[in-house]
Amino acid sequence: MTGSTATNNALRIDGSPLSISDVWRVSNRPGDLPLETAANLPAKMQASVDLVEQAVAEGQTIYGVTTGFGGMAGVPVPRDQAAASQNNLLKFLATGAGDPIDSRHVRAAMLLRANVLAQGCSGVRFEIVERLLHFLKADATPIVRELGSIGASGDLVPLSTIARAITGQSDHVKVQYGDSVFAGPAVLDKLGLRRLELLPKEGLAIVNGTSFSAAIAANCVFESRQLMALAFGVQAMMLQALQVQEEPFAEFVHQKKAHPGQVWSASIMKRLLSEGRSHNNGTPQHVQDRYSLRCLPQYMGATVECLANISEVVETEMNAVSDNPLIDTSTGKFYQSGNFLGHYVALAMDDLRKHIGLMAKHLDVQIATLVTPEFNGGLPASLRGNSDVPYNMGLKGLQILGNSIMPMLTWYGNPIVEHFPTHAEQFNQNINGLSWGSANLAWKSVELFQHYLSAGLIFAVQALDLRAKSALGHCDGRELLGTMLTPLYDATCESMNHTPCNKQPFLVNDGDQWLEEALAVLRTNISQHGSVATSVNPILESFDNTFG
Repeated sequence: MTGSTATNNALRIDGSPLSISDVWRVSNRPGDLPLETAANLPAKMQASVDLVEQAVAEGQTIYGVTTGFGGMAGVPVPRDQAAASQNNLLKFLATGAGDPIDSRHVRAAMLLRANVLAQGCSGVRFEIVERLLHFLKADATPIVRELGSIGASGDLVPLSTIARAITGQSDHVKVQYGDSVFAGPAVLDKLGLRRLELLPKEGLAIVNGTSFSAAIAANCVFESRQLMALAFGVQAMMLQALQVQEEPFAEFVHQKKAHPGQVWSASIMKRLLSEGRSHNNGTPQHVQDRYSLRCLPQYMGATVECLANISEVVETEMNAVSDNPLIDTSTGKFYQSGNFLGHYVALAMDDLRKHIGLMAKHLDVQIATLVTPEFNGGLPASLRGNSDVPYNMGLKGLQILGNSIMPMLTWYGNPIVEHFPTHAEQFNQNINGLSWGSANLAWKSVELFQHYLSAGLIFAVQALDLRAKSALGHCDGRELLGTMLTPLYDATCESMNHTPCNKQPFLVNDGDQWLEEALAVLRTNISQHGSVATSVNPILESFDNTFG
């Protein structure tokens, strides 16, 4: 990922590229990373504002400035009504529907829009950027609904909600401020800001772009990278419990099929496994392990590479000037074009959902192997901790949970991009990006995968404890792990209030552990980047060093 523009513990908003990590930090921890602007930014932005003012005064025909919008671009707008047209734009776009989206995405969108406008190609005053940053610093977050964008002329409807909030145009706009929700104008009063009438081009510049879709995508990518690292950690614990053969991870093998993702996957898995103590008893059960074990680098490698490519696409898009028209202040020329199309983001998020589903499916096979005595190398059926009680069923119900999530994740992997309406907005938007829908679906996949990995962690801990019992004569699964995996085991157990011990595994008799509570605690830890999530940071750092 690109380098951060954060300096002196502050993030400079001046149009320079931001990183996905920058976006995540601002969207998740308001105030954690102070925001500042460059001293020359007002003058830099004013240059394009002056060109708009000149064009209006001269009666030039400029799309969306002295004309109507979209399919009504042939309708002339008199110069004395050019400003009113911008303010009216926010009114007819007040059509959001559905539930509110995650406030983190709204903050990310405000950050990205401010930074893109700061490039000075959009004809907006510095005051607009100031307001977006003022809201961010105060943690005043407009409530934006989940339905309303097709990613064609950008994210018109959701971005217009932000525009109405920062200008104080309507009492109908709601803003989360502190622990309460207020009407937009009331928040302006609390922040000491006046209501703001937009100038020609300013409304269009705020709403006409892909910043919101890209913001959601950036958060999805950040979380997915962490989940990918966690998936490797969980699988490595499972493979240790299954006494996997290490031969398929040998460097020689992958030199002969040198896809970068495959080579990295084999290398990191070999490190994770070789650091643990080997307790394979005697001759392996099979000449070679089943595909999900033996072909892990070949399978996961493709996903690793795709995730690296998706990160690059999203970072490029989120730093792009994506409104229309664009203004070249060096020549004074207006370029009427189509950077607002969200196709790149949509395809990237379609791919991301597909690969999240593939990771879940791979884990699902490992879990199925763990619970089946015919394949698990002597572990109890369904990993039950006490086989002396015949009605103990172990983790059978947990596997059913996993089986209920995995098909949803693979279903979310179906693409949405090609389903665009060709008749949108008077046939003007006859190709659509659908980036908004694709990104929102990707966020749902991220959340589901967090739940799935929570279940996977319980399987991994129970399997390790039971393997330690058969191989070492005690139930402390840590003894099978090396330095890279032990922190993940420890963080998982600590989150579930389980103290590893020699006498018994995590789950002995059904009901000894209330798995619903354990699942909820683990999912919260993962989603909030607690000890479970951060325990696999060495895996993520290795990924970044290779593909960053």
